[in-house]
This record gives sequence, structure tokens and C-alpha cells, in this order.
Amino acid sequence: MRERNSWRSIGRAAGVLLAALWLYGAAGALAALVPVQGAAAGPREIAVWVEDNGIHTGIVFPKALLDPDLVARFAAADLRDPAYAGHDYLAIGWGDRAFFIETPRWRDVRPSTVLAAALGSDETVLHVEHVARPKESIHVSRVMLDAEGFALLTAYLQTSLREGEALPGYEAHDAFYPASGRYSAIVTCNEWTGAALRRAGVPMGAWTPFSGGVMRWL
Repeated sequence: MRERNSWRSIGRAAGVLLAALWLYGAAGALAALVPVQGAAAGPREIAVWVEDNGIHTGIVFPKALLDPDLVARFAAADLRDPAYAGHDYLAIGWGDRAFFIETPRWRDVRPSTVLAAALGSDETVLHVEHVARPKESIHVSRVMLDAEGFALLTAYLQTSLREGEALPGYEAHDAFYPASGRYSAIVTCNEWTGAALRRAGVPMGAWTPFSGGVMRWL
């Protein structure tokens, strides 16, 4: 009888967890459909790009239009191959340190990592890649901003970065940097991207915890 009750308890707990995950997914999908309309004060002549690897989204900035002091923070010496610092663009995303570093692809996702990140973490990072000019594709969208929108976007980026040493990236052209902000199931890497774009005046969903919720607007 005790064993049967234990299995019933486990079954109920599993049911509650599955229901919570379903509700979270449904809420995220629906909130991403609620429009937050942006407004441009001037002509949209500055291009940035938003890219998606299926888990994480990031924003690609032209180095030439960023504050030189900010670009200098992402030094060539932080890369496995410093030659990549010669590229003219920075692809930047934000997220939980453990989740970001341990899950470059879907096959790397582990339930324990996801759960720990969802419960909340103050250990966040910026993932910074030195890249060539992006090419638009199903996974890369160009976004045009006016000067004020670009200034707001770069200010958002600067407030997300904090002092600290760089960590090795996935490949020879990227690195991780200590970031500000608390990661959670509410404020995910994709919500960081969505919030950045909303601030820059880009039409975007009200809450974008998943990468698809960001990319559907672009």
C-alpha cells in the first residue's frame, strides 16, 4: 500500500509539472502575439540583424557605429583566434551562464540545466561573436532602425554588460562576458532580445520567452 501511494504521489507531481510546462509554453506563445508597436522619430537607415539558432537569439551590431570604448571591451585577446576581431560586426546575446555555455545546440540541452535556469540565476553572461556582415536567411533577419532607436539599443547593450574577465566561447571567434540582470523563466535570453528591440522602437510581442516569438515579428 505504501509503495502504491508513493507511485500515486510521483504521478501527481509529474502531472502538475507537465501542466505547468504546458501553461508556460502556451502563455509564452500567446504573449508573443500581443503587439507592442514601435515608433520611429526619423528615417530608418541603420541596419542591425537578429539571428536565431533555435534556442538563443542575438543581435548583430556594426562595430563602426558602436562606441569605440564598448568595442574595445570585446578584445581580440579574448578570442582563441584573435584574427577574427578583424570582422566588422558583433553578434551579441544575453543569458544564464550555465545554460548558455552548456547548450550551444538542442542536443546539448539537459533537464537539470533548464530547471536551474528557470528557477532563476544572477550568473548571467553576454555571448559575443566577431562576425562578417550577416546574410539574411530563415534564421537571420535584418532590422532597420532610426538614429534614436539605435542609440537606445546600444544603451540597452551597455547596461547589460558588467566588469569582469572573459570566458572562452564555443569556437575561435567568440567569448562570454559577465553580464548584469537576473535570468529566469520570465526573463530569458529571447526576452532580452525582444525587450531590446521593443526599446529600440521595433514592433515586437509583449513577452518573448522563446526564439520563435522574437523571429515571427521580423
